[in-house]
Amino acid sequence: MSTDTEVRRASERFYSALNAMLNGNAGPLSEVWSHSAAVTTMHPIGGREVGWESVGGTWPQIAKLAGGGKAELEDQFIQIDGNMAYEVGTERGQMTLAGRQVPIENRVTNVYRREDGDWKVVHHHTDLSPAMQDVLRDLKAKS
Repeated sequence: MSTDTEVRRASERFYSALNAMLNGNAGPLSEVWSHSAAVTTMHPIGGREVGWESVGGTWPQIAKLAGGGKAELEDQFIQIDGNMAYEVGTERGQMTLAGRQVPIENRVTNVYRREDGDWKVVHHHTDLSPAMQDVLRDLKAKS
């Protein structure tokens, strides 16, 4: 199997796991991410997480509020250099977040690293989503 095919499969696994989270199940994301202290994410809800404990801790929080979601990667472009690869594209879809419909349309960069022969996500970065931030701000105001 070519390296390009391996990275594309890693991307497919990531988006399958992301879609599980958008439907309330964050568990599969743990399988596709590296668990190192150097992983990072910058979500559409804002902020930056560094290290597996911080990154991995955000997914269940979002999953508790999420349902009926689907995101797909369009305009995928992949570059590979040794044991590192990145992809850019646009995530498009929709989800229900805390009972409100939210569109998903974000430019995205995902970085993968080969670990023990398997490609794992080490960084995920999207545009900010004003719609998602509005929902979370409203939830915070109510609590």
